[in-house]
This record gives sequence, structure tokens and C-alpha cells, in this order.
Amino acid sequence: MTKGKNSSSNVFDINDASSPLASQLASEHRRREALSEKSVPMPEKTRYFTISNQKGGVGKTTTTVNLAAALAKNGLNVLVIDIDPQGNASTALGIEHHADVDSIYDVLINDLPLNEVVATCPDLPSLQVAPATIHLAGAEIELVSVVAREQRLQKALDAYARWRQREGLPRLDYVFIDCPPSLGLLTVNAFVAAREVLIPIQCEYYALEGLSQLLKNIEMIQKHLNSRLTVSTILLTMYDGRTNLAAQVANEVREHFPEQVLTAVIPRSVRISEAPSYQQTVITYDPNSTGALSYLEAAVEMAERGAPK
Repeated sequence: MTKGKNSSSNVFDINDASSPLASQLASEHRRREALSEKSVPMPEKTRYFTISNQKGGVGKTTTTVNLAAALAKNGLNVLVIDIDPQGNASTALGIEHHADVDSIYDVLINDLPLNEVVATCPDLPSLQVAPATIHLAGAEIELVSVVAREQRLQKALDAYARWRQREGLPRLDYVFIDCPPSLGLLTVNAFVAAREVLIPIQCEYYALEGLSQLLKNIEMIQKHLNSRLTVSTILLTMYDGRTNLAAQVANEVREHFPEQVLTAVIPRSVRISEAPSYQQTVITYDPNSTGALSYLEAAVEMAERGAPK
């Protein structure tokens, strides 16, 4: 077949370095090579994170499960605590969480030891999960009359760490607590149990809406319940490099929080959205995708920065 005059200028030719596809592939290749040369440092002691943002739909659960999976994939021992009654983190990590399953509700309300509800993620043996069930929906009311109601999760985590030590199990490197998008007693328990707050912020209009209120709430927790709590990490999510708005929002957030914002950003990604429907994180669902690469970069960067002094 005779080649046409313009056949050599095929826009899908990935050898053409000027094409957007080739440019993206080359960039991802460089990022993968840079990542492959790094080893993820183990923290000196367990790092306890609460992932929080009172604004819904910013990628809290997605960030929780994918950072946890990225660290576990690199050999670290990770625990995810799901205290959102919707149980989306439990779903994404392939953990059963129907009404008959012992869950974090039983830990908070019935004093069941955490080691009796923790399950292992089927895809990642070093990732443990304390699932949420629908019973958590009523936990806010039930906790009101409980003694030391704000410290229930912290005490359970301390007891779990001692149990692991007695059993000869390795120390946990990271604990991630996935919160509901409200400041009730469940979220307060998460803030009291944590040392660090990770805030996902989506690169869209109104990104900073509600953030000042969240920071005021964290300040209130620091003052009255947990003086060690600090906002250590901010992760930009749902980034669309094709829009000026995303770049503007990213710049604005970096101006406000220069020390806390990670260099890694999480793009809008079909793969990231699809993964939970297969009861997986994007790290295991499509490890070669841009979304998986971005979360791996964020996890490594967070680990390299270390805990705040």
C-alpha cells in the first residue's frame, strides 16, 4: 500500500517527542526510574495519621487506602482504621464489613480488643484493617454517655501496640484513620489518637472552603485534648493539568502552606475511581497507571520527610 504524503505526521506516533502522548509517557518513565532508585525509610516510631477534611468529595478515603497500600507494598507494616459509617475504606481494601462482622464499633462501644477485629488486606499481607460497619452510624449518640469518650480509640490503639509486642509481631510503621466528613465524636476520637493530620485538598473551585474551620477545630483539639497533634501533610488531589484553575488552586494552597504541601500531586484518574468497585486500591488494581505512580510518589515523599519534630 502506498504511503500518503502526510502519513509520517501521525499524531499517535509515540516516537514523536512533540506529541502530548509521547511527552506524558516520557515523563512517567522518568518518574518511575526516579522512584525505583529510592527505598522507603522506616520511621523511628509508629506514625499516627488522621486523614481529614470537613468538605466532602475531596478524596479522603481514596487517599487513605492508596497511601496505606503504597507503603505496605514497599514492605512497611500499616494499619488502617475505618471510622466512617459508610465503610468505603473497608470496601476498597477488600475487607468484609457487613452488620454481623466485629468492627471498630465494637472496639469503641463494647471494649472489644482491636486485635479481635483487625483483618489482613487480601492483596497486601503487611496491611491490616479495622473495618467499619453500619453500626457506627449510631456510635456518635452512644459515645455521649461513655466515660473518657474522646480517648476510646487512643486507648485501643495503645493496647493493640502492646498486644503486637507480646505476640512477637513487628511494630506498626503507620496508622491511618479514615474519618467521616464531620466533627462528631468519631472524628474527635481520631484527632485524639493521632499525632499528625493529613488534609487532602482537591484542585477545584472552593478548594479552601471550610479549611479555616477545620484548622480552628484542630486548634481546639490541640488546646484541650491532644497538644501533640499537628497538620504535617497536605496532598493535592483531583489535579487536571489541562486547566488553568488546577494550577491556580495548587499555587494558592502552596502559598498558604509551603511547609506542609507535598510536591507529588494526585491527578484525576479513571483507574483510581474504578479500583474500589473491584475491592482494590489503584496500587494493586493497576500498578502501572498514572494514579498508582502518583500515590507511590506521595507515599515515598511523606516517608522521606519524616514525622514533625
